[in-house]
Amino acid sequence: MITEIDVLLAQKGDKEAFSRLVKALELPMYRVARSIVRSDEDCADAIQETILKAYKSIAQLKKTHFFKTWFMRILINECNQFLRQRKRTIPVAVLPEEHAESAEYGKVDLWEAVNRLEVTLRLVVKLHYLEDMSVGVISELLDMPEGTVKSRLHRARLLLAEWLDSPNERKIGYETC
Repeated sequence: MITEIDVLLAQKGDKEAFSRLVKALELPMYRVARSIVRSDEDCADAIQETILKAYKSIAQLKKTHFFKTWFMRILINECNQFLRQRKRTIPVAVLPEEHAESAEYGKVDLWEAVNRLEVTLRLVVKLHYLEDMSVGVISELLDMPEGTVKSRLHRARLLLAEWLDSPNERKIGYETC
């Protein structure tokens, strides 16, 4: 659990407090990093760099109650930097066809479908539904208007409903957060 006391102690150089903060964010960090960089090895590298950068700059955090948002912002930036450095390319033969039809296609697990979304959609879905972040927090974290976050969530839900072939899902409107 993240406490403002631990954040304040970490800002004063308490390594144990910083460790508790990182431990509390272990699973959310992995989920977010995995949704961006996709491989466990790349996640580990991005998370390691994030922890190092956060440790070095925690004294600069002005509002302790925004620690998680601040930390996740560093992680997202680090993952994006990692992708830019790697200049990942995927051979065309490996890319899935968008409209592939098969008996197995309809049996896709929800999170497998979420992981197939493009990174911009996948990230907002995971932040909203897995990390329980509000649209406002995601907007601030990703430095984009709330309307953009809402439209990405909406577009992702439509794609997921189509992929999972669930007519009821298409009727879901935007839930206010």
